[in-house]
This record gives sequence, C-alpha cells and structure tokens, in this order.
Amino acid sequence: MTVSSVSPAEPAPPPSLEVSGLAYAYPDGHQALFGVDLTVGRGERVALLGPNGAGKTTLVLHLNGILTAGAGTVAVAGLPVAKRNLGEIRRRVGIVFQDPDDQLFMPTVREDVAFGPAAAGLRGSELDARVVTALGQVGMSEYADRPPHHLSFGQRRRVAVATVLAMHPEILVLDEPSSNLDPASRRELADILRSLDITVLMVTHDLPYALELCSRAVILSQGVIAADGPTGSLLGDQELMAAHRLELPFGFDPRSVSPGHVAP
Repeated sequence: MTVSSVSPAEPAPPPSLEVSGLAYAYPDGHQALFGVDLTVGRGERVALLGPNGAGKTTLVLHLNGILTAGAGTVAVAGLPVAKRNLGEIRRRVGIVFQDPDDQLFMPTVREDVAFGPAAAGLRGSELDARVVTALGQVGMSEYADRPPHHLSFGQRRRVAVATVLAMHPEILVLDEPSSNLDPASRRELADILRSLDITVLMVTHDLPYALELCSRAVILSQGVIAADGPTGSLLGDQELMAAHRLELPFGFDPRSVSPGHVAP
C-alpha cells in the first residue's frame, strides 16, 4: 500500500502593518496615543480619519521609527520597528508628505527618484530600471529630465509618490494626498493610487476621497481607535461622525459612491 504524503500549507505572510497596544506621551507630558491596536493586511487600502489633534501624525511617525513607542509594539511585514531594524523599516514604509517640496530637492526628477535606491546601494542598469518603472507608475516618464520646481503642484506630488515607489516599500503612507490639487489632478492621482498593487494607509480629512479609494476606514479620536469598518458605513453614521468632529461636504451622500471606486 502506498502512503501519499501531503506537504504542509505554507504559512500566510504577516500583515503589512501590525500595531498593538501603542501608547505615547510627548516630553511635555501630552498623552497622544492610548493603547492603539491596528492591523492592515497586505494589499488593503485603509483611510485613517480623525479630527486635528486626534493622534494621526503621532501614529504615522511610529511606523518608521521617527518616534519610539512608550508602550506597545509596531511591526511592518512582521519586522519589529526597533533601532536595529530602522534601515530596513524605512525602506519598507514609504511616507509621502503633504507638501511634495519636502521630498524633492535634486536638480532633476530622475535624480530625485534615484536618490533613495542609490543611497541603498543600487547602481547602473538596476538603478535606471527602478527609476523608469517608478516614473511609469505615476505617469511622469516624459518629465524625467525636468527640474521638479518647473512642474505643477500635482505633478510634483506624483513625483514624490515615485520617489517612494522606487524603494519598493511594503506600505505606502499618504499624508493628505488630495490637498491643494485641482479636480483633474485629484482624479489623476486617484487613478494612479487605484492602479498600485501595494498596501496603502491614507491619512486624510477629504472624506469623499477616502470613500473613493479606501474600502476600509479607521477613526482615530483622542488617541484611541474609535471606529474601524467599511468606509461607507462609518461615513453614513451621523452620530459617529458628529461625535468625532468629522463632516462631509454639504450635500454629499456617501451612499452615492461605491467604496474603493471613484464615482463618475
């Protein structure tokens, strides 16, 4: 009699982001986070919502070790955010700041996008390929040799996204990605973000944009996770929204948009 052997199933990969019991107080004594728990699976697009002062920026600064937890843990793709891992963590967590001019400082777009991979040791054809691919992902290939300051604000934001994508991050963190964009640029960026096969955490006050791009939302309020669920359900809960100082634009009906898809 032949006994067939069954190979064990491969373990599932760890989530892109796992925050457990995260608490943090600033040196002046202000307690910004009180035991935050948040898990973001690979490939998820999650909107991080909340009023000013809720702790959103403090949470984001823990994701790549700029701030160090007073209590609790943060892991990116299973790798603890700790001093010994900071080089790899900062490659895996790509943060796109609200102002692209905080990220673009080289003479040309190509050099800006190449800066991070080059600093990580890439050279020659491999570095060139990273730059070409990242610029192609954001539709900015034809601007590679232009000075960034000659571009429009929306184009500079797309280049800022490319500088992060060139590092092949595990998770893309976007700080107010739609701010200061005209309607066309807003739509173009949404199309780009939807096309990316990457985990996204989007910090925004633009609630319609959150609904268009993220099927899941998390409300951070007074340093704790106050709600976590489908974006449309959260935005349609008037009591929840009012309790956490979140307001939709006048006349906007969240039921008019399919979560995770830009409305026509």
